[in-house]
Amino acid sequence: MNFDSTQILAETESVCPECLARIPAFRIARGDDVFLTKTCPTHGDFETIVWRGQPAFASWVKPKIPAHPKNPFTPIARGCPFDCGLCPDHRNQSCCVLLEVTQRCDLKCPVCFADANNHIAPDPGLATIEHWYRRLLDARGPFNVQLSGGEPCLRDDLPEIISLGRSLGFTFFQINTNGLRLARDPGFVARLKDAGASTIFLQFDGTRDEIFSALRGHALLEQKRAAIERCIENDLGVVLVPTVVPGINADNLGDILRFALQYAPGVRGVHFQPISYFGRYPQPPSDASRITIPEIISALAEQSHGAVKREQFVPPGGENALCSFHGNFVAMPDGALKPLTTHNPASCCSPTPADLGAAKSCEFVARQWASRKNLIALDVSPSLGEWDTFIARAKTHTFCISGMAFQDAWNLDLERLRDCYIHNVSGDAKLVPFCAYNLTDSNGRALYRR
Repeated sequence: MNFDSTQILAETESVCPECLARIPAFRIARGDDVFLTKTCPTHGDFETIVWRGQPAFASWVKPKIPAHPKNPFTPIARGCPFDCGLCPDHRNQSCCVLLEVTQRCDLKCPVCFADANNHIAPDPGLATIEHWYRRLLDARGPFNVQLSGGEPCLRDDLPEIISLGRSLGFTFFQINTNGLRLARDPGFVARLKDAGASTIFLQFDGTRDEIFSALRGHALLEQKRAAIERCIENDLGVVLVPTVVPGINADNLGDILRFALQYAPGVRGVHFQPISYFGRYPQPPSDASRITIPEIISALAEQSHGAVKREQFVPPGGENALCSFHGNFVAMPDGALKPLTTHNPASCCSPTPADLGAAKSCEFVARQWASRKNLIALDVSPSLGEWDTFIARAKTHTFCISGMAFQDAWNLDLERLRDCYIHNVSGDAKLVPFCAYNLTDSNGRALYRR
């Protein structure tokens, strides 16, 4: 590997995209850009962009004090990423745990993590799901739960799955959905709310139908709008979740933000997800086909015409600093966003306990992403000054802009993976970090997903 004209930032480990063997890797810098570079003895060299532009990489990276699983389910045998379950070497506690309750879907999206509708297995029964819940309690839960798939809303008994979890002590339920059933079936939305659903994590890729046609195969904007309205009518908080793809919707981030604010406070925020490459990719995805965290932050600042600023977004408190970003705001009556967060690069030098960050993240998500209908009715008198208006709106109109960069076989950094606190429940009721669970080699062979 030739490191001429580069700066080596750190040595880590990764996997070969061709064979998934664990291999040494380096994070290297060229100017403001950071790459993950690695060499497989059998399949050669690989290099992938992981950070492009401002805010500066060095100002963002924040070390964590590891917090190993309190009750690991698998021993260390082959080493990361082959012993997930979690193993004792993992460096964070669970925060959000995904339960895939079906592999069926009413769309066939080319960017699907779950490869839904291919190799469909029968839906797990309530007894199996109860076993999963109890295993989460064995792992020192309860945790925040995301019900996913496939399309979980294809299960008529999804409300019963939520009620079952509630009866076992779980308190926060996030439904990861394309929203099509919510748009057409108001009664089902009401049943979800009555069962104890907390928030809807709504796939929402843009404000133009050609974006949905490119990423989801259909013009879906009006169905997405209807799903949002049905959820608000039933006091279900909504988070819009765009998959961001260069050349398709990377120019639409400001419009997505403005769309979301039209529905605030029912829409609680927007959670951007840069495209990751799972499945069959015989040729490495080009760097031009990727978008990184600083590019999304910069695009939001530019496309919002200054409504949000780069310095208002901060690194995560729980997972690895390279995995996500967030900014917290109060939506004011005139449409302005008043920031509650400011990035302080000096604080990135001080390590923080991973378990404390995970606990705070769990609590924040449960508080921020759920609906606040009981407070929405509070009126703000026009006679109040701006500060009093801000204080009143902070009770009802908080708004979160966040994002998470998932890893694939080309940019997988095992240091990041060991810091993960978003975990999937596998079929055998083990906990697998999200990026390991969805990992595939260049021919689509999965390491964990079956």
